[in-house]
Amino acid sequence: MFKFVKKLKDKLATTKNNFIGKIAEAVNIRGKVDEELLEELESILIQGDTGIEMSLDIIEKLRDEIRVNKITDPQEVQRIIQEIMSCELLEGYEEKENVFDLENRAPYIILFIGVNGVGKTTTIGKLAKRFSNEGKSVLLVAGDTFRAAAIEQLDIWAGRADVEIIKQTQGADPSSVVYDGIKSAIARGKDVVMIDTAGRQHNRANLMKELDKIHRTIKKVAPEGPDEVLLVLDATTGQNAVSQAKTFNKMVPLSGLVLTKLDGTAKGGIILNIKRELKVPVKLIGVGEGIEDLQDFDAKDFVEAMFKQEVKETDG
Repeated sequence: MFKFVKKLKDKLATTKNNFIGKIAEAVNIRGKVDEELLEELESILIQGDTGIEMSLDIIEKLRDEIRVNKITDPQEVQRIIQEIMSCELLEGYEEKENVFDLENRAPYIILFIGVNGVGKTTTIGKLAKRFSNEGKSVLLVAGDTFRAAAIEQLDIWAGRADVEIIKQTQGADPSSVVYDGIKSAIARGKDVVMIDTAGRQHNRANLMKELDKIHRTIKKVAPEGPDEVLLVLDATTGQNAVSQAKTFNKMVPLSGLVLTKLDGTAKGGIILNIKRELKVPVKLIGVGEGIEDLQDFDAKDFVEAMFKQEVKETDG
């Protein structure tokens, strides 16, 4: 546990410095507890894409703590605001051994969606490698038929992970590829099916309708599927990622989010914003280029990594 949090802390160093570092800087420069400091902290939260509503709530709670406890030490203000953010993230927290329940259904069908450039195919490849290393039989489905490069990229990842892939030529009907893929997975007794899809802008109605068609196709072959619909988001896009998620969630019910590029963003408040706005759990985070840098998201570990000694371990 300690080694994992230490590694996550190292990976999140840039994000931490860009977000928590600015809070510390404001506290140190101001040197006293007053309304101007609170306004500065509120601005930092909003600029870090914590979300306006969440930012206002955090500052209001901080203001109450200052008033009730007669806080005059700026360093104490920093400790309290970090504690408030920690509590927001940990509200409703349940420790889970595994993000994916692969033992109770086969094939376990995971549909990956998102806009262009967020890292869908790379995420699928890394996850395929992990599952393969765990002894699971995996089938990848190249549902992004708009770009030949996307099919090739997924094919390369299939080779790296030593897993099978179902693909057709560029321009093929994506739903047809998905249908064939799931049928093949069932026939071959695969444990996991992971479906790549074309990057689509959340404001393009025709592409979003196609996504709905893919979702319906899955249900034709596997009525209880898909087991997961994961929206992949780029953490560096901040508030835009939240807007994307809201639109996608209206078209296809999301079971979870994958937040990539979390290691190099100034938008450190995005996790808080997502929790408040979407009510959809973050299941995976990307904190680097390596295969091992795609990690299960655990709110407790994340809080430890972002807020260091201010958040203490609790028993159980």
